[in-house]
Amino acid sequence: MKMVLVEPEIPYNTGAIGRTCVALNLELILIKPYGFSLDEKAVRRAGTDYWKHVDLCEYDDWQSFIADRNPPRESLYFFEEHGLQSVYAPDYQHDAFLVFGCESKGLPTAILEGKEDRIFSLPMRNPLVRSLNLANVATAVIYQAMRPQLGG
Repeated sequence: MKMVLVEPEIPYNTGAIGRTCVALNLELILIKPYGFSLDEKAVRRAGTDYWKHVDLCEYDDWQSFIADRNPPRESLYFFEEHGLQSVYAPDYQHDAFLVFGCESKGLPTAILEGKEDRIFSLPMRNPLVRSLNLANVATAVIYQAMRPQLGG
């Protein structure tokens, strides 16, 4: 499995997700533009001394990622607060790409068009909460997706 962050804006979230990727031996794919520099102390601080171990791949845009990786449609899982299916619904493929958008806007509409059946959300019980922190959602999702592999 691979974590994909499209246009991340907050260095702390990217650092924390990178640390989770190291813990689980996952590749972290970042799609530009970023709202920060990967050299920022905040990225390194959130990833602590693990950031140097992140299996990191960068792409200039979504089209470059698609052209290079050519992921099958059924390997793409998009996560948005408005997803109609729960993150608990699918049986995640071992070669899954778990795709998350930027903190303020989510994933671009152009990426999601025609893929409504591939959009998932993390359930929230209280309607007062509009969304959760990206690093927290990504961690919850990856552990659910890898549950069979982790002995859960």
